[in-house]
Amino acid sequence: MQDALSLLNNIFGYPEFRGQQGEIVDHVAQGGHALVLMPTGGGKSLCFQIPALMRPGVAIVVSPLIALMQDQVATLVEQGVAAACLNSATPLDEARDIARQARAGSLDLLYVAPERLLTPRFQEFVSQLNISLFAIDEAHCVSHWGHDFRPEYQQLGFLAERFPQVPRIALTATADEQTRADIIDYLKLQDARVFLSSFDRPNLFYQVVEKHNAKKQLLDFIRNEYPGSAGIVYCLSRKRVEDTAQWLCDNGIHALPYHAGLSHQQRETNQREFLRDEGVVMVATVAFGMGIDKPDVRFVAHIDMPKSPENFYQESGRAGRDGLPAASWLCYGLNDVVQLRQMIEGGEMAELQKQVELGKLEAMLAFCEAASCRRQHILAHFGEQSRPCGHCDNCLHPPITFDATVAVQKLLSCIYRVEQRFSAGHVIDVLLGRANQSVGHYGHDKLSTFGIGRDYNQRVWRSIVRQLVARKLLHVDIARGQSLVLSDECRSVLKGQEKVYLRPVADDKASRSTAGADRWLRTEREERLWQALRGWRRQMADEHNVPAYAVFSDRTLRDLVEKHPTSRAGLAKVYGLGELKLARYGEALLELLNAAAAEAG
Repeated sequence: MQDALSLLNNIFGYPEFRGQQGEIVDHVAQGGHALVLMPTGGGKSLCFQIPALMRPGVAIVVSPLIALMQDQVATLVEQGVAAACLNSATPLDEARDIARQARAGSLDLLYVAPERLLTPRFQEFVSQLNISLFAIDEAHCVSHWGHDFRPEYQQLGFLAERFPQVPRIALTATADEQTRADIIDYLKLQDARVFLSSFDRPNLFYQVVEKHNAKKQLLDFIRNEYPGSAGIVYCLSRKRVEDTAQWLCDNGIHALPYHAGLSHQQRETNQREFLRDEGVVMVATVAFGMGIDKPDVRFVAHIDMPKSPENFYQESGRAGRDGLPAASWLCYGLNDVVQLRQMIEGGEMAELQKQVELGKLEAMLAFCEAASCRRQHILAHFGEQSRPCGHCDNCLHPPITFDATVAVQKLLSCIYRVEQRFSAGHVIDVLLGRANQSVGHYGHDKLSTFGIGRDYNQRVWRSIVRQLVARKLLHVDIARGQSLVLSDECRSVLKGQEKVYLRPVADDKASRSTAGADRWLRTEREERLWQALRGWRRQMADEHNVPAYAVFSDRTLRDLVEKHPTSRAGLAKVYGLGELKLARYGEALLELLNAAAAEAG
């Protein structure tokens, strides 16, 4: 077997393994089974790609999405690895050629969808091959409790029975305790070694803002922090995706929509443009993203609240896979919570699962309303203890709470006076003394609480409502028209036996991120070289018909700018520049670098 570290250096161009990578590679290469839980961008793919190169035969990689397979294969081929994928988009002649290569033993990795692997015909084909290992990527798809359930994944346990001597490795970035148990059960990995890495993504800057004009807030965030960068914007509905993408385009940002209502061809075209081009912002529903391998996504923005911490972690983790600084920006309001509750309670899932989903929604709301370290909060959800990170909005700008007891008493009294039968908007209108048609119709302009809340504006009152819902002093009754309903815990507050401290409404300018974007380019010379390298990379990618990051990642280009090597020996020390890429691109890079040095004088 080839040495793992040599493969890492020579093919992938990385100087050393990170975290548990080396241990996992050694375990699987020696024939062991494994369950690997590693954060997005943590290097999961290397954990099966290197053992596949070390062991004789072809590795069968189960992957849920065509786009993911195609991108991983394109990147591997660019690095000189014999890889291919079989899916519904593969032309018949090409599929026959791939099958011939696999039988001949000239393929190292073959990517397939779970549906194809389950067909008798394909199983017969696989039984004729010398299999080095089975890798089951995105393994959380096996679980009902997960957020990307695919029933076909639950049938992959047959691999343990049919190929007991072949090592199996299941990998995922997001799995709570229940999901892990399902992966082990359905995939028959009871004898597998479990590798649980830290869920921390230290390069991600977490920021949460209160929603009051989401599209403008988003536009300001992109313009101020990440102009010209690739990003993903998640929305709750298809209409919101369309509106937001159009708004960004109208304001000079290259944005594309993606949702299940678009034709298959349009989705494929938009996804391809996002993956292949630089600086594209994809505006999408959660239908987009699983397995997206683009490493240079600099931000993920949510303009609607995700339905669970698992969804949020998985989606925000698509930023900064290259390890460079990136941002997770979340804009949410009370209506998000109400809408998500409606979707869960009105869904067709079993009652037990509804309760689980509602519990996760409450956990997501608690994250949004947290006054403490965001990173500490999200890691605690996955059972991981940590110290305050010093690198999120709450750590950089700690919220100063104020005694809101009197304001809360006014709000609770008003909800009681309107008989707990009206939504937040109506209650706030009464507090502000707005004698509109609805307030007058119900005679609420005659209540003792009418106009007693004029010392705060509507935005502050909505913030107070949201924080009380998060603390479970209030809940929203979907069945009664989103009415605000008092909880039993309100009694002590109304009687003055308990004080309530809340966060004030954040000022938009004060809450603006100051640590998300990485201002690393120091001189005009570095800026010119950076742009020249990006232009050259784009040209190479077009010639080879691969995404730009398959040629070189941003991290490699940044290393080239900072080290400015002048020889092949210097190039060999650049991150991500393996032997094949050095042979293929070395002369062109030196020519470009030397020309830049001569121009700078």
